[in-house]
Amino acid sequence: MKPLLVINVVGLTPALLPHTPRLAALGHTGFTATLGTVLPAVTCSAQATMLTGRMPRDHGIVGNGWYFRDLAEVLFWRQSNALVGCEEDKLWHAGRRRYGEQFTIAKMFWWFNMYAAVDAAVTPRPIYPADGRKIPSIYTDPPALKADLQGPLGRFPLFDFWGPRAGIRSSEWIAAATRQLMESGRPTVTLCYLPHLDYDLQRFGPDSPEARSACGAIDRVAGDLGEWAANAGHTVVILSEYGITPVRDGVHLNRALRQAGLLRVQEVDLGWELLDAGASDAFAVADHQVAHVYVKQPERVPEVRAVLEATEGVAEVLDHEAIAAHGLDHARAGDLVAVAAPDRWFTYYYWLDDTRMPDFARTVDIHRKPGYDPVELFLDPTIRFPRLKIAATLARKMLGFRTLLDVIGTDATLVRGSHGRLPACPAEGPVFLCTDTSAAREHLAMHEVRDTLLDLVGQG
Repeated sequence: MKPLLVINVVGLTPALLPHTPRLAALGHTGFTATLGTVLPAVTCSAQATMLTGRMPRDHGIVGNGWYFRDLAEVLFWRQSNALVGCEEDKLWHAGRRRYGEQFTIAKMFWWFNMYAAVDAAVTPRPIYPADGRKIPSIYTDPPALKADLQGPLGRFPLFDFWGPRAGIRSSEWIAAATRQLMESGRPTVTLCYLPHLDYDLQRFGPDSPEARSACGAIDRVAGDLGEWAANAGHTVVILSEYGITPVRDGVHLNRALRQAGLLRVQEVDLGWELLDAGASDAFAVADHQVAHVYVKQPERVPEVRAVLEATEGVAEVLDHEAIAAHGLDHARAGDLVAVAAPDRWFTYYYWLDDTRMPDFARTVDIHRKPGYDPVELFLDPTIRFPRLKIAATLARKMLGFRTLLDVIGTDATLVRGSHGRLPACPAEGPVFLCTDTSAAREHLAMHEVRDTLLDLVGQG
C-alpha cells in the first residue's frame, strides 16, 4: 500500500487554481480533474458522499443540519459519525476489506469525526464552563493524542476557526498537527480539512482582492504540507466540496412563511421570539443557498410551495420527485427544498421586529440558531468600537461574570459569497488534484471519490 494524504481545501475551484500555483503544480505532476458535487453543495453532505460513495438519500446527511422530527428541534453541526448511514460503505471499512487490518486512517477535522471507526481523529470541541465562558479545545481519539498535539503546537485556535476572527491560523494549526501525526504514526490514509478559503470568499466574494490574498495564504499552508508529503513518499490528493459564487443579499424564507400564517413562534419572558418548529405548519431550515422546508400536513404542501415561489430571490422549489432526482430523498429531507437565485442566499431569520430577536442572534452560536448564519463572520458595523467592546466583555468573563458577547449584526447584505446550489459551470465547482497519474481522468462524480482514493492506495 502507498500512503495517501487527502487535503480538503474548502472552496477551491478550477477558476481559482491560477491563484494557488503550488497546489496547481502538485496536480501537474499527476492530473487535475473537475469534481461533481451533490445537492446541497455544503460541507457535511459532500464529505459524507465522498467517504461513503453513496448519495444523501442513502447516507442521510441532507445538509449541515436538519429538522430532527422526533426531537422537534433543528440541529446543526453535530459531530457523531453515527448520524452518517451506510456504515459498511465508509472509507475505513472498505479499506480494511480490500487491504486488511493493516489499512489505517486518520481523520483530521473532517466532519462527523467523533466515534468513527478510524485509527486517529481530531476535531474542534470547545469547553463550556457553567460561568458562560467558551474555552478552545479539541476532541481526540485516542485521548492521549490531545496532549501530543497541543503540547508542541499550543491550544487549537478555535476563534480563528469560525467567527469574525476566522483566518489562516486555524488552517496552519491543522496542517501542522496533520504533519506531526503523519510523522509519528504514518497512517495509510490521512484526511486533512483546511477551511481558510471559506472565510474571505464568503465575506468578500470570490472575485475580490481579499479572495486572492486568501488563495495565496492557503497555497502556502496546503502547499507546504502537500509538498512535504509527496517528498516523503505519499500520494497527495487536493480536493474541495463546492465552489463559492458572488451574492448580494439574503432571502428571508421564514419571514415569508410567518407572514403567510404558517410559521409559529413562542414568546419568552425575556421579550424574545423563538421559532416553534413543532407547532409550525411550515418552516425552513436555511443552509446557505438551499433550504429544507418542513410541512406538517401533506395537504398543505401546495399552499407552502406557492408562498415560496412567490418569494423574491427563490429560483426553484423542488417537490418530492425533483428531490429524488437529485438523490436527496431521505426521511430527514424537507417536504420541499428551496434553491436560491444565483446571487442570493437564505437566512434563518424568522422575527419580524428586531426588538424581538433572541439574544443569540447577535452572537457566534452555531448550535442554537435554527439555520446557518454566515453573518457570524462579521463584526456588527453599527458598533463604533467593536474590539473595545469585545475586550471589555472578555475581561468580565475572565472575572467570572456571565455576560453576552453580542457583536454580530443581522445585515444579510454583508455576505458577498455563498454556495449550496449546483454549479452553473465546471469552473465554479469543486476540483480534484492528484500527484499519481494512475487514476487520471477529466472528471469525477463525488460518489466516485471513495473508490478512487482506495485505488490510489493500491498503487504502492
